[in-house]
Amino acid sequence: MNNKKFERYEFKPFIMKAIEELGFYEPTEIQERLIPPVLKGESAIGQSQTGTGKTHSYILPILQKIDTSREEVQAVIAAPTRELANQIYQEILKVTQYLPEEEQIVARCYIGGTDKQRTIEKLKKQPQVVVGTAGRINDLVKEQALFVHKANMLVIDEADLMLDMGFIEEIDQFASKMPENLQMLVFSATIPEKLKPFLKKYMENPKYVHVEPKQLTAAKIEHYLMPSRHRNKTELVYKALSIFNPYLAIVFTNTKKMADQVADALMEKGLKVGRIHGDLGPRERRKMMKQIRDLEFQYIVATDLAARGIDIQGISHVINYEFPADLDFYVHRVGRTARAGYSGIALNIYDPSDEDALNRLEKMGIEFKHVDLKNQEFVEIGDRNKRKKRQKQTDEVDEKAKSLVRKPNKVKPGYKKKMKYEMEQIKKRQRRLKKK
Repeated sequence: MNNKKFERYEFKPFIMKAIEELGFYEPTEIQERLIPPVLKGESAIGQSQTGTGKTHSYILPILQKIDTSREEVQAVIAAPTRELANQIYQEILKVTQYLPEEEQIVARCYIGGTDKQRTIEKLKKQPQVVVGTAGRINDLVKEQALFVHKANMLVIDEADLMLDMGFIEEIDQFASKMPENLQMLVFSATIPEKLKPFLKKYMENPKYVHVEPKQLTAAKIEHYLMPSRHRNKTELVYKALSIFNPYLAIVFTNTKKMADQVADALMEKGLKVGRIHGDLGPRERRKMMKQIRDLEFQYIVATDLAARGIDIQGISHVINYEFPADLDFYVHRVGRTARAGYSGIALNIYDPSDEDALNRLEKMGIEFKHVDLKNQEFVEIGDRNKRKKRQKQTDEVDEKAKSLVRKPNKVKPGYKKKMKYEMEQIKKRQRRLKKK
């Protein structure tokens, strides 16, 4: 594998070996723009979508900078969900496995749902890299078991999701105990206004890198749009899944309650359905993720927790039972499919109240195929905006005719009739031109 494009960063041999084994040929755009400033110790904000290679844009330079002779915490990486924290930790292990035995980097993952007391006992020896959820890291710092006061690197991954889930305050609590010259790296798909005061508090003139996706969603996703037409939506989902016969399908709802309702209804139809949402306990969630990875389920019903922060391989179909309130999540939801060059289908069931959301998604560049169910298959139906477009064309022709036919200065008997006739003639000409 030719990885010469990574040689310019002068990474240590173990990192170069990992890059080769991971099959990286060249840096992604965010890696290219962020690795140099991270290596220099600069703070940075990386705004990019999932699947852009952002995890390695900070993992590689952080591991390069770890001093293996110092047995103390040097870097802290905080993630919003247990699953994402564990994924980041696994990626770190994939790189550190190539270190010589005498130069080991000790990395540990601390997440909720594990035995806190046992974790505290094991912290007699401090790790050099800490990965975990904000709540568990903060708990361990408060218990004076984890010492972050000398760690000069802090990564906050999926910061906008952290904000939504109410974890920024906990990050603030342990970040305030870290050195003043802290290098902070913040990654987020969006930068909400409410996040800015926190960023300002810890970051002075950070490097800002915004990687615009070349396409809003993967090239091989087909976006289907199906009207609900006052039919039972769960029944529509069941019929759609029967037609798709997916390798693995995920159905998104906006609330935990709705996720349970949809999952229960599909199970009553005889489908074996997994579910992922915030009300699952730690043990249930771990068991569910293992079952999903072991392909025990062909169908999953989930809330937006699974749209970000959880990487489930092999999803061939995504069904949006309802559109998310924040349309950025549409991109995250459908981004679960068509990964690594595979194709995928995103089916969206819409109500008349979704018109505004659909218009906004179309303005963002999403092209929908308008379909409906007929005789156990999907058939294309007319453009949902057909009537509106026809009315708009009529209005435009009328306006044009009115602007061209003016009331004469000196009116004569029958002038209105004459004007009306002239307008009709212009309208006919305009319609003929539009048909050509």
